[in-house]
Amino acid sequence: MTKVLHVSASVNGENSNSRQIALKLIDRIKAADSSATVIERDTNEAVVSAITGETVGAYYTPAENRSEAQKKVIAASDKMVAEIMDADVLVIGAPMYNFSIPSTLKAWVDLIARVGVTFNYTENGPVGLVEGKKAYIVAATGGVPVNSPADFATPYLKQVLAFIGITDVEVVEASGFGVNAEEAMAKAIANVEAAKLPVAA
Repeated sequence: MTKVLHVSASVNGENSNSRQIALKLIDRIKAADSSATVIERDTNEAVVSAITGETVGAYYTPAENRSEAQKKVIAASDKMVAEIMDADVLVIGAPMYNFSIPSTLKAWVDLIARVGVTFNYTENGPVGLVEGKKAYIVAATGGVPVNSPADFATPYLKQVLAFIGITDVEVVEASGFGVNAEEAMAKAIANVEAAKLPVAA
């Protein structure tokens, strides 16, 4: 059974291009594995909030020494880390806002990048602890081509995923919705169909 974590970041909700394309990809995964399950994580929900000094302090306090207040501060982070650890596949809907990712998606990154939990520092550099996962980045843009010099979103997400140990990453390009939405959607759907499906868990 394949467990899919779908991370949505667009402020447009159900009308989001990145969400619609990500769902088409998830439908392909489910068609190939009828037992596949999906967990939804919308980064626009209030629980996905910017980290604070208290958050970082709780991160760096050994679990056995954390106060009840610290446990409460990182409860949302713990839940989101658990979602990633339990998933076989991540599908991240990543619209490009002003050449980068939405602030809420950055907040999600800050909640799942945890020293000693999803990565460790070693004498040989950082080592990711999230292994054996495949990730798809559905990169939707208004006009900036994915992987162009002005695309700071896709390289950043690939770096973050690699940092925590996810190196099997496929980008599903969905560029140009602000120029010609119909053509952009058609190309994006073709890219979904061309994506390599994960091996069923």
